[in-house]
Amino acid sequence: MSIYNIVASTDEATVVAEYVPDSNAKSSKYQSEAELEREFIELLVSQGYEYLNIKSEKDLITNLRKQLEKLNNYQFTDNEWNRFFNEVIANANEGVVEKTRKIQTDHIQILNRDDGTTKNIYLIDKRNIHNNKLQVINQYTEPGGKYETRYDVTILVNGFPIVHVELKRRGVAIREAFNQIKRYQRDSFWAASGLFEYVHIFVISNGTHTKYYSNTTRNLHIKEQIKNERSNKKTSNSFEFTSFWADANNKIIPDLVDFTKTFFSKHTILNILTKYCVFTSENMLLVMRPYQIAATESILSRIIISTNYKKVGTIEAGGYIWHTTGSGKTLTSFKTAQLAASLPFIDKVLFVVDRKDLDYQTMKEYDRYEKGAANGNTSTRILQRQLEDRDEKGNYHEYKIIVTTIQKLDLFIRKNKQHDVYKKHVVIIFYECHRSQFGSMHQAIVKSFKNYHLFGFTGTPIFAVNSRPTNSLYRTTEQVFGERLHTYTIVDSINDGNVLPFRIDFINTIKKPDNVEDKLVSGIDYERALADPQRISEIVNYVLEHFDQKTKRSSFYTYTAKWEERDKYNPRKIIEKRETRRLAGFNSIFAADSIPMAIKYYKEFKKQIQEKNKDLIIATIFSFSPNEETENGLLPDEEFDVSSLEKSYRDFLEEAIKDYNETFNTNFDTSADKFENYYKDLSLRMKNREIDILIVVNMF
Repeated sequence: MSIYNIVASTDEATVVAEYVPDSNAKSSKYQSEAELEREFIELLVSQGYEYLNIKSEKDLITNLRKQLEKLNNYQFTDNEWNRFFNEVIANANEGVVEKTRKIQTDHIQILNRDDGTTKNIYLIDKRNIHNNKLQVINQYTEPGGKYETRYDVTILVNGFPIVHVELKRRGVAIREAFNQIKRYQRDSFWAASGLFEYVHIFVISNGTHTKYYSNTTRNLHIKEQIKNERSNKKTSNSFEFTSFWADANNKIIPDLVDFTKTFFSKHTILNILTKYCVFTSENMLLVMRPYQIAATESILSRIIISTNYKKVGTIEAGGYIWHTTGSGKTLTSFKTAQLAASLPFIDKVLFVVDRKDLDYQTMKEYDRYEKGAANGNTSTRILQRQLEDRDEKGNYHEYKIIVTTIQKLDLFIRKNKQHDVYKKHVVIIFYECHRSQFGSMHQAIVKSFKNYHLFGFTGTPIFAVNSRPTNSLYRTTEQVFGERLHTYTIVDSINDGNVLPFRIDFINTIKKPDNVEDKLVSGIDYERALADPQRISEIVNYVLEHFDQKTKRSSFYTYTAKWEERDKYNPRKIIEKRETRRLAGFNSIFAADSIPMAIKYYKEFKKQIQEKNKDLIIATIFSFSPNEETENGLLPDEEFDVSSLEKSYRDFLEEAIKDYNETFNTNFDTSADKFENYYKDLSLRMKNREIDILIVVNMF
């Protein structure tokens, strides 16, 4: 329940809070494809779309000119229009990628007028979305291309075909609609002036089931199928990666009638196209999923409402997002930071991560979503300069979104007891907020900043039931950040098909004596039993005997490995390298409870792998923090300084890293800089499936 009293509400949210299907509106009887199409168009018209009887390209271009003139309040001369159309809109050298970029990032184009002057022409209005005109056409015929084709239903935005809908009669699998769009792309979307290459989103439906996906999903699927036409492999551009629409409670909305009332409501489809699509630096159009949009809007709403209620600088001004691992939290947080930074009363957005490698990873992801959208920093000195809006030379430069670590931010605060930034209106977003935000660092941040909104993203929130005993005021995620604003759990993700389901095999290795009643005594016996060498040996033996089966080593797939290296022609330049590899199965992480246990397991794995002549690569990593008590008994930040490790632990770590160096021809050790680089290299090799078993203690 919200902590705010609702005085007035709006239905302009992109994702409806809770959708109750209209059972009377659904058709239970058999419907032909033509009847389904007619009903769909009638519903769109009732929602404010204009129906046009356009069947030819000539009429499509005439309408496009009319709508752009209306949007820009300008009348083209015939010469101006012909020039603008042929050079900008229907340039023969441009395809899907260039046309998508025109709508998403280059939507203001230059018109060279007949009198020699220039004028900005908006293709779409992203600031005032309801200035854009929504129209619907059906049975549009394209006589060009390889074959004459007729398209079902197309949504025009300012005259551009932006959303295409392919329908099948009830009872026919919607995969057929997906395949039909594939044929259109191959045979005719590019034909004539290529206006249908402006389509951003495809919707496929048989009335009962309705899904959507982006144009690059369809376009890359075609390319991959041509490249691998003899292969049956699934890719991220296959039908399996189409999406259902849903309400804010993650309840899917599959029926076409219900889908039309929600997804195709004017404010929703226009918000999706203008705010919740991300065209990446890799030329991929990402259409955010409903739970990502709902989370983003819940944060934006909290910022605005708490500001109006004068609650800025309190826990009521923030909240947290519980989105499971693999659900796209980085994209959600990027869009949140981007839209929050655009609010006129917000001075800065700080995106705070709790691991020293994550700020680098996050910056790479943010740069992928939009080059230069955020600013990273490699030191507290650079962070201070960015907070003060100064460039390297000391000149004014506004840094609106800053990505940093909680350690750098904490050090900045300790060095600057007074600073102007503390008075500014800031949004602070903590990524993976389940760990470090419970200690003194968090308290220092909220004590120093006066006008803040604090938000956390986590896949594993801490509730009272799973919190550790502590004397601190902060035990749970809610106590730190405020109320939960949106939830998307692993169950939701599995149900949606976004992540693979878990398979849990519980192997009991200890039988507790029936006559033990004292819990403390039981705990001592349990600890000793867990560390018993025979038990460790048998567990390692079980893992190795079942490793191929559990990690699907008989299944092969193609994976694109990515890494960075120095350009051999320009050593100061770092370039990203890619290599397509054919892999068998997956790799694994073995989590140990303590450093001594990790050491025992590493040695036993190494011994048995050699004895059994297994072709497996193992590695391990741990640092000082996992073995140390914290002031509040809570999990501390990961540290890359291993100087405080006991000598025996550090000596073992040196030996394990030596094994790693021999395997991968690297040169790491436990010194501060090299150990951090070891962590980064290890992370990358895990991601690229080069390590089979990684033994960890409270890391990763």
